[in-house]
Amino acid sequence: MSGKATEIIELLSPTVVALGLELLGVEFSPTGNSAMLRLYIDAPGRLVAIEDCEAVSREVAAVLDVNDPITSAYTLEVSSPGIDRPLFTAEQFGRFIGEQARVTLRMAQDGRRRFQARITGVEGDDVLLAHEAGDMRIAHDNIEKARLVPDLVALGLAAQPKPSGPGGTRRKTPKDES
Repeated sequence: MSGKATEIIELLSPTVVALGLELLGVEFSPTGNSAMLRLYIDAPGRLVAIEDCEAVSREVAAVLDVNDPITSAYTLEVSSPGIDRPLFTAEQFGRFIGEQARVTLRMAQDGRRRFQARITGVEGDDVLLAHEAGDMRIAHDNIEKARLVPDLVALGLAAQPKPSGPGGTRRKTPKDES
């Protein structure tokens, strides 16, 4: 996260917590004369409702107006994490051990900046991943962006893959009809 994103999290987190929610992280993208400020919130033990996003937006906008941490014009968005949940902290990686994540690094490691791997653990500020090329240990500070890769089959949003190869499918033969 950028220094500005960290500053915004420190400023807004108490407001979000006071609403009974968790501020997972912030994306701050300045472009020219304007910027995009996206907050990801979570509701412990339940799904995030549109009313949660509205309440956070209303309360956070007031805090931002008073403290004015963003000097340019900006657009504020408040979002649930969704099924491809972004991961902002090492602790958040720890919550999803065993899940697949798509990761972009700030500096290449083993010749790569982007890859998909299974989260195997967290040790201190290091995230442990199992990748096709082997196990990896990545300093959390080197992670630019990370998102879970949803298992659409497990979520019931995609069909079960059909078996392939010999014996994978059975064809009806004339003998079956008698």
